[in-house]
Amino acid sequence: MELSEEQIHRYSRHIILREVGGKGQKKLLSAKVLIVGAGGLGCPVGYYLAAAGVGTLGIVDDDVVELSNLQRQIAHNTQRLGMSKAESAKQTFEALNPDVQVLPIKTRLSKDNVLELFRDYDIIVDGSDNFPTRYLVNDACVFLRKPLVSGAILRFEGQVSTILPYDGHCYRCLFESPPPPGLVPSCQEAGVLGVLPGVVGGLQATEVLKLILGQGQVLRNTLLIYNALNVSFRKVRVPRNPQCPICGEAPSITELMDYEQGYCQMG
Repeated sequence: MELSEEQIHRYSRHIILREVGGKGQKKLLSAKVLIVGAGGLGCPVGYYLAAAGVGTLGIVDDDVVELSNLQRQIAHNTQRLGMSKAESAKQTFEALNPDVQVLPIKTRLSKDNVLELFRDYDIIVDGSDNFPTRYLVNDACVFLRKPLVSGAILRFEGQVSTILPYDGHCYRCLFESPPPPGLVPSCQEAGVLGVLPGVVGGLQATEVLKLILGQGQVLRNTLLIYNALNVSFRKVRVPRNPQCPICGEAPSITELMDYEQGYCQMG
């Protein structure tokens, strides 16, 4: 694949970077990334990946745009209230960059469809807002050995981690099982600073680009915690757990399961 004159001009700031260049830009244009959720995190992740020229973006979301979303979900607007979030994101990202094909997947992830949906993508990005989806996404990525960039937000704090199954920790190495319903409040209950998803989603997009380009260090075996109130970043070491129930030496989880719906995590 040769870059056109228009592409050379569009991606010129990438191409002059030694770590990217024309070869790296071609990698981006050939990459396939699936984003779980077109909400607070999925919007900035998709925006920046589309701008960067990631050739295929899948967007999984079965929800519609609501007025309360617009304080932070920047891919949507007032004229799209009631529209599918996946379709709204497609319109926004493809308008930004016609090189990018956005595939809206207007369905809820379940153990019955997640493996088939993930199979054709190079990298999975988790921007979901509930524990059941978060664990399902992690487990599917472990089974498929797919890189996963996980993000979470709540109030003034965000978290990012990059999971490389069997070459580092997975989500269950950090949190073995979902908490009891109601233990962790949702954004609807506790609130979230509108700009926070932009910071965390930008970090997730950066991790994705580094994975595609094969450059730099990703957050493998690491949880990055950002606090907006005191402008601090903290890295927590998360080694792979040999006793992890899914990626450990003697896994007890050998098939996907559905978890109880209806309670939210940071997202």
